[in-house]
Amino acid sequence: DSVSPLQVIRPEPCGVCGSRIRFGKAAIKCRQCQLLLHPKCREQCPSPCVPRPHHHAWPREGVLADFAPPTPPLVPALVVQCVTEVEARGLTETGLYRVPGAEQLVREWKRRLMRAGGALPSLRSVADIHVVCGVLKDFLRGLKEPLVTFSLHPAFLQAADIVDDAACSTALCHVVSKLPPANRDTLAFLMLHLLRVSRSPDCKMDVFNLSRVFGPTLVGHGSANPTPLAIMEDTPRQCKVRRSPRRGVYPGLCWHPHPLSLPAQVVAQLLSLPPDYWRGFVGMEQENLVPT
Repeated sequence: DSVSPLQVIRPEPCGVCGSRIRFGKAAIKCRQCQLLLHPKCREQCPSPCVPRPHHHAWPREGVLADFAPPTPPLVPALVVQCVTEVEARGLTETGLYRVPGAEQLVREWKRRLMRAGGALPSLRSVADIHVVCGVLKDFLRGLKEPLVTFSLHPAFLQAADIVDDAACSTALCHVVSKLPPANRDTLAFLMLHLLRVSRSPDCKMDVFNLSRVFGPTLVGHGSANPTPLAIMEDTPRQCKVRRSPRRGVYPGLCWHPHPLSLPAQVVAQLLSLPPDYWRGFVGMEQENLVPT
């Protein structure tokens, strides 16, 4: 038998149903993967068990590379798990990534996934898909520096601001190639995911809405503690974005009627790059991007 009975000293969520196991209550824990659950939830325990590798234990905070796997594509398991769950049952949800999930549940599940490290518990027991979206956003926001690193932040802003379409695309691709490998692979994985979300009519989240949500998360400011001047400079303004290839007008210029902040403009321009460009970073190893 691979489980150990124990008495809970510190309240923790059950690995199957997600509800909190209270202080002093009985629980069981898997000796291999350390999954904690109510005794009554044992029959619903995920199978087969995936032992948790000790070297995959994650720090409380860090840069993206601290959470990436050792082999390409270098996309953290938490990102893969959240994206997989969102695509499995979230592409019919209106306001995906814009509608917030319950804050307490987002914090609880993020804490649980971070403790799990490389072998993550299933997210299927999270009833509200907006909570899963919140976990992904909160993980990305909690990094010591955004996916667009502090050192490359000015270069991304400058590239996205180039008016000439071809020159803008070339400059963005050049800056993306300078990202640390884990940042580059994860950015590519997320861009392909967000493009799929933008194409779902039920979500009502086009490229511009998604850019507003993910601009502060993926691009942010040029330092961990931006000055008031830096924050003021990042103001919404009229910007150029390329039209969707689905309309048969790619490339080509159009002007979005509602101003975007500079970080949002960067994400909008990244999403306007051809999907095949992003697949070049993660497409060859898609079979590795399957959550355990």
